[in-house]
Amino acid sequence: MRHTPAQASCRSKTGLARPLSFARLRPLNSFVTWMQSTGALAPWCFLGLFIAASFLMIWRLEAMTESGVEGTVLGTLVMPYCSGMGNLIFAFVLGAKGGPGAEVVTNSLVNNVTNMTLLIGLPTIFWGMNLLPGAKAKKQKPNHKENQINRLSLLLTLTAVLFFTGAVWALARKGRLDAGDGLVLVGLFLFWQCFHVFDVLKSNVRKNKSFSWMLPFDLAVLAIGAYAIYLSTDWLVDWLSGIHSGFISAQHLGWLSGWLMVLPNGLLAFYYAWRGKPEVVYTSQVSDGHISIPLCLGIYALYRPMQVPPFFQTGIIILMGAAMVHFLFVAIFGRLPRFMGWVLTAAYVVFLAKGLGN
Repeated sequence: MRHTPAQASCRSKTGLARPLSFARLRPLNSFVTWMQSTGALAPWCFLGLFIAASFLMIWRLEAMTESGVEGTVLGTLVMPYCSGMGNLIFAFVLGAKGGPGAEVVTNSLVNNVTNMTLLIGLPTIFWGMNLLPGAKAKKQKPNHKENQINRLSLLLTLTAVLFFTGAVWALARKGRLDAGDGLVLVGLFLFWQCFHVFDVLKSNVRKNKSFSWMLPFDLAVLAIGAYAIYLSTDWLVDWLSGIHSGFISAQHLGWLSGWLMVLPNGLLAFYYAWRGKPEVVYTSQVSDGHISIPLCLGIYALYRPMQVPPFFQTGIIILMGAAMVHFLFVAIFGRLPRFMGWVLTAAYVVFLAKGLGN
């Protein structure tokens, strides 16, 4: 019978050091120990914990939208940390344990390319992605000014995708990212977030608005969900690192973790597309990419140098091409046509073939 990650040896084939111990986390120690003791069901238990924490975040995010937080603000400042928390924790875990940096790059590329192609393409095919006021309910009088602000905010975020991705490509031309590169990438992300924080505060002053009194509670619940994601991510990474054969194994750690981390973002995309809130779908998918590129790459590079995988150039080209397509259609037409949903989905298939083929 395979040992649990807490009982595993100090170093696996991927080079991971001894897993983080839960012994000091007394309130959660018995719960985690119970899940570990379920044997073959343990991976499913921790996967369930990951999904449950994601649903918890969706619940509070919906409450925040009902309390008056604008969709673009929610998608730019709050939702990326919720949907991208798994990627952020993945970078921390592998950086702290000495895991392979190429898997962090793979994880980030899988996350961002999936967001910008598949998770916008499929909702576009099913429900359309119309940011124009005419797409709203007939009983509601469209707010053209707010719609224009939302479009400009989304265009700014798409521009940031191009700059951040281009910065990573320029820094990684030597085939690796080191501590100096990581400092630049983290600094870029922090500047971007500071810009949005002050923009929100300025907007609140202009509109004579204030944050809801429920905001501290909402943020506390989101923090609980984030910690649950940390527990599940840490355990699943250790468990997967101990498997050395088959597709579900350590050799595909970056791909498998990338798909797992993008799962809550996929739930958000389909949920808000079904609710008829394309601005939240768009901003959440685009802004979530900023957590992976540049933040996650920058954080790992601060720990130790990281090599880029063979399909790095292909992933960067598809990512920047998708960002440019979104920018042009949103700027000119205010919507993404359904046929472009098929094109984006096809681009994701090309990415899979190129990446997994290597």
